Amino acid sequence: MQLVTEACKMLRKFGEYFFEFCKRAGYDHMLRTLGGNLFEFMENLDALHGFLSLSYKEMNAPSFRVEKNNDGTLLLHYYSDRRGLCHIVPGIIGAVAKDFFNSEIKMEIVNQIEEVERMGKKEHIVFLITQIFESSCFKDFTVIYNLIYTVLLRISVLFGKTLRAFEPVYPDNLCIDLKTFCNAFPFHIVFDEELQVRQAGVTIQRIVPGLQSRCGQLDQYFNIQHPQVTFNICSIRKFINSHFVLRTRRDRMPMAWRERPMLELRGQMLWMTPLRCMLYLASPLLRSLQELEEHSMHLSDIAPHDATRDLILLNQQRLAEMELSNQLERKKEELHQLSKHLEEEKQKTENLLYAMLPKHVANQLKEGKRVEAGEFEECTVLFSDVVTFTNICSECEPIQIVSMLNSMYLKFDRLTTIHNVYKVETIGDAYMVVGGVPIPMSSQTERVANFALGMIIAAKEVTNPVTGGPIQIRVGLHSGPVLAGVVGEKMPRYCLFGDTVNTASRMESHGLPDKIHLSPSVYHALRNKGYQMEERGEIEVKGKGRMRTYFLQRNLKVTESEIMGSRACSRGSEARAAVSFPL
Repeated sequence: MQLVTEACKMLRKFGEYFFEFCKRAGYDHMLRTLGGNLFEFMENLDALHGFLSLSYKEMNAPSFRVEKNNDGTLLLHYYSDRRGLCHIVPGIIGAVAKDFFNSEIKMEIVNQIEEVERMGKKEHIVFLITQIFESSCFKDFTVIYNLIYTVLLRISVLFGKTLRAFEPVYPDNLCIDLKTFCNAFPFHIVFDEELQVRQAGVTIQRIVPGLQSRCGQLDQYFNIQHPQVTFNICSIRKFINSHFVLRTRRDRMPMAWRERPMLELRGQMLWMTPLRCMLYLASPLLRSLQELEEHSMHLSDIAPHDATRDLILLNQQRLAEMELSNQLERKKEELHQLSKHLEEEKQKTENLLYAMLPKHVANQLKEGKRVEAGEFEECTVLFSDVVTFTNICSECEPIQIVSMLNSMYLKFDRLTTIHNVYKVETIGDAYMVVGGVPIPMSSQTERVANFALGMIIAAKEVTNPVTGGPIQIRVGLHSGPVLAGVVGEKMPRYCLFGDTVNTASRMESHGLPDKIHLSPSVYHALRNKGYQMEERGEIEVKGKGRMRTYFLQRNLKVTESEIMGSRACSRGSEARAAVSFPL
């Protein structure tokens, strides 16, 4: 029981937080207008929920009914489908009383009775509410009120008048005939204590022809949708301060109406004591012109003084604005998707352009700038080709040659990214790479050397379509100055010029299968940097005379997996590779 008691305290605290949440959400202005005191506030809570249900159709709000006792206390009847949440109510009502009406209240459950006046199984809790005004504030208010009252009383005496409350004046006879009344209020219904229909408006008679006979009972033609009470005069009088929603019964409608949506009326019940009859003064519950058409009704069927006309037109305007807003949102989303696709296509175009030209050169060309030729004092140029490529071409189908070269170039292209060297071009089986161009770097010779070692390893994975074994390649390297620039406009290419290019080509053509042929300048750049090289000796080089050349065998600091950029490298290996592959 202690656990249950503590849980109830937390539910009350939750009610206080819920009220604060409603205020932060902007509902406090609406809540303040419900009544000038706590009794009027609670009396109109159901009307507020009914209004909100127009926007939130799935809302299943609780219901409240309040009564005044002779001693000034209040009895609050709470109805809800959700059992066990009644302890939230004191938190909400207490927060309202303190914030809006500057009073403290004491609430206690005095009864939990069987459901009798409402339909369905609902929790029905009766709270006794005792209001306790804050003493200091209440005293100050009383003193000020008495002072103002005394001053006004003396002024009224001076003028020979007495202060008295407003009292309305009623006519001796009702100055309106029955026909005018029934036309002015086309949806009203008068019924007695036995629910016998005594009178009805002209429009509701047209929709429900049975009302014209005035010999049937109201519950034969309508069901009560709100509040969910049994259809008898006692229950209606208990909830007379609630708004009542009645829906026509399909089985009592004319055949032409049975395929249409049933009409709902929303209004108030007024008890006429002298006549012992109830007046239901209502309007059709319609939200849009579409609903008006579905019920085969026109605006002329609604009385000109009825605000339902304005509500339908205003709501129709709101729906049109919402539809326009939705269209704008859809167009915005379409533009966003088109922009996204355009960006993707632009990225593809840029990637293709960057594959053909260096990035900074391509950006200058896109901006319409002229790319000036540049001279690079030190770079390393690499050439490679396939051994016996001419014989392979003569003995194989073209598609086999293309497949072989594509497989090989894909592996080489991947290595250019790993070792950060620039691929200049491919002509047939020849593959040209440079390090230190177009971006100079101090490690350009090591990068090209590591790339060459990777080429030898990668070539072993490419099949020779003639022999069925791995292909063999020759690789030649040379370092020196070059001149670089963009050639052509229709298909611009970034080309290298100078004797360094020619010498590198000679190193490749005078090399041996599966060997990396080095010129003296490359040998001196790699010496004492962890590379294993062997001297080939002096050879006759076409156009260069006799040259002492070398073969590159391996990099002693890194493994073959690291040369190939394998992801399986350990952290230690990656640290060693960083020495050879500085970014």
